[in-house]
Amino acid sequence: MITFIIDGKTVTAKKGQTIIDVARNEGMYIPTMCYLEKTTPCASCRLCSVEVEGVEGLILSCNTPPTQGIVVHTQSDRLHKERTNIMKLYDVNHPLECGVCDKSGACDLQNKTLEFGVAQQAFTARDQSRKIEHWGLINYDPNLCILCEKCVHVCNEIIGDDAIELKFGGYNSSVIPKNSDTLDCTNCGECIAVCPVGALVSSDFQYRANAWELERIPSTCAHCSAGCALEYEVKHTSINTMSATSIYRVTNNYEFTTLCGAGRFGFDFQNEAQGQDAAAFKRVIEALKKASSIAFTSTITNEEALMLQTLKEKLGIKLFNEDARSFQSFLKAFSKASGRSIYSAKLEDVAQSDQVVVLGSRIATDNPQVRYHITMASKRNKARVTYMHPIEDALLQNSVTQFVKYEVGTEEGVMAMLAQTLLGSHTIDSDIQAYFDAIDTGYVCAETNVGEEEFARIAKERVRAKKTTVILGQDLYMHENAANIATLAGLIERFTDIKVLMVPAQVNTLGVALICDLDRAQDKASVGYWAEGEVVLGNLESHLPMPALNQQEGTVTSIDKKVLPLNVALSFTGYTLLDVCRQLDVTDASQTIAFTAALPVEKGFQAVCFDALENFLSARGEDIRGYELHSQTCDFDVSLSAIENLPVFDGTIVYQSNPVLQFNVHTAKAKGLKDQAQLRGSAQFAMAAKIAHGDRVIIDFGYKQVERTFELDETLKGTIALHPTFDLGYDAMPKAYRFDKVKISKGQKL
Repeated sequence: MITFIIDGKTVTAKKGQTIIDVARNEGMYIPTMCYLEKTTPCASCRLCSVEVEGVEGLILSCNTPPTQGIVVHTQSDRLHKERTNIMKLYDVNHPLECGVCDKSGACDLQNKTLEFGVAQQAFTARDQSRKIEHWGLINYDPNLCILCEKCVHVCNEIIGDDAIELKFGGYNSSVIPKNSDTLDCTNCGECIAVCPVGALVSSDFQYRANAWELERIPSTCAHCSAGCALEYEVKHTSINTMSATSIYRVTNNYEFTTLCGAGRFGFDFQNEAQGQDAAAFKRVIEALKKASSIAFTSTITNEEALMLQTLKEKLGIKLFNEDARSFQSFLKAFSKASGRSIYSAKLEDVAQSDQVVVLGSRIATDNPQVRYHITMASKRNKARVTYMHPIEDALLQNSVTQFVKYEVGTEEGVMAMLAQTLLGSHTIDSDIQAYFDAIDTGYVCAETNVGEEEFARIAKERVRAKKTTVILGQDLYMHENAANIATLAGLIERFTDIKVLMVPAQVNTLGVALICDLDRAQDKASVGYWAEGEVVLGNLESHLPMPALNQQEGTVTSIDKKVLPLNVALSFTGYTLLDVCRQLDVTDASQTIAFTAALPVEKGFQAVCFDALENFLSARGEDIRGYELHSQTCDFDVSLSAIENLPVFDGTIVYQSNPVLQFNVHTAKAKGLKDQAQLRGSAQFAMAAKIAHGDRVIIDFGYKQVERTFELDETLKGTIALHPTFDLGYDAMPKAYRFDKVKISKGQKL
């Protein structure tokens, strides 16, 4: 701890903190234009300069750590003059188009110009001809750009795309695509969020509304399990019906949080049911009275999951949800080995790690937020990142230091070797040690195609690492030997200080797995809730439309094990699941959120009513949203299976994996997101399957056939192709493992 003085107040700083960090923690204001909390300092605006007694020049507070006993002044006549002159330079030839600029009313340049009283331009410079760029979802106007470099830093240090850079040319400098003629990135839109002016804007939102016209509704992203904080910005769409609203854009607290492009641009997935169809409602009620089973997706709220569980208990209906059931089984086996009811790691643990191991997930598209935290670990801590998967991923090329390619289906063997490696010299129970000693290393390495030197490298980096996190993906949950894989992972948590993070596949997979007593699906369900069934409740084309997640109050449980609130952004005039439950006399609740306080406390939930849940980030970025699940102690009960007869996958293999920004039928519906529903593979795959780029092909999975266009992807290698599922409905994922041996033929659909 370092003690020093700011504006007459004695303060302390931790190692690694800068002067501005300490000042902000103390509630002291230092103006900035280019500073961003979540990245390294850009140090381009110089507005944050401060005076330090005994030092001749001004000091940049954003990148200067304090030393013991210094005396800092953040406000003085000299500093005010310096900052005013900086603002005069920023305002030179800046286009006066505030009336139509998207950033007007939320513009740092406007704010600081007013703050320092720059009422006119005292001088000019010869203006330059600058072309406005149209980069798909993003437009860039270099005439408005102040070259703060926030966009460049966030793209490189948080997202990991490293897709833009600053082209230096004096007064003619601008932001340009890096190593490309046009912007080649994952379109997260975070550059739009951090831009302090109107230089980078959403092409869909541009010129549609002013910031002060929009009402902000805080909520949680409904596309993956990360549980990202966002705000739906809505506005009425009719002067005749003020209740008719539309989402104009999605924003986030960019200082501390990050959104992927699905969260930012894929907001228009609401169900626009017009009124209540009493006849359809009656037919659904009659179907449920006779139903033997309900199939449903994990893209629902905790409250809806509890209602479905109540239907099961009171009507004797089976519940089918293969996604949540497989995760539930995996978590139970993990808990018996780890001694705790839930995994320990959070996303922040990933960002703070200097060693990260990813197994069983194409993580960049499965959960972009995990990718961002891996990027942060790489950039901030120089983390050694091991990515273990049968397919390389070009999106991780800027972060991964060791790619371990194993054979399809051999995850159990890889996990056994990884557990043996990470347990290393730790003291473990004798019977468990005997299990690892008995592993036929030669056989496992041969069958997995992972050499002992790969694990030796992980072990070497483990010795060096101060904090290690292991990330487990959904390839493992549906593996035929998932229970043994989970047990091995649990032993890592039990006997070491390594933290394990599981990546739930859907928005509320974790919540559903904890709330519902799930059955293994044997046949088609009688009723489907946002899923296939003889009678379907869900999207607009179903027998009875239901509200989407941006149309209801409720909660979801995130990858960070937090119960997070959703708020109503758009109205819904149709029936809800609560109406169904009330009609069947299984509840007398008047609101869906009555179930929030009834979520099972024995599974870690808290008896807290919905209206008592906070939903904001503090001024210093603390996440004050919802609450965290209580992890409970579990009895140690380990049963390990021998690693033998590892499966072999030969022939034409496809991997069920969605492209960037696509997750499910909601993102498929969003107008702002690109439809990329093609089978993508390498030239090697094309040769093996005897197909060519642009061919229309039929993929026969055995249980279904899908027609796709084949696209040659130069970033892919090997003989495994990527097959998307986002456009096929909620039951598109196979009932088991994500890799499938298929037959591919040319021609029209059979």
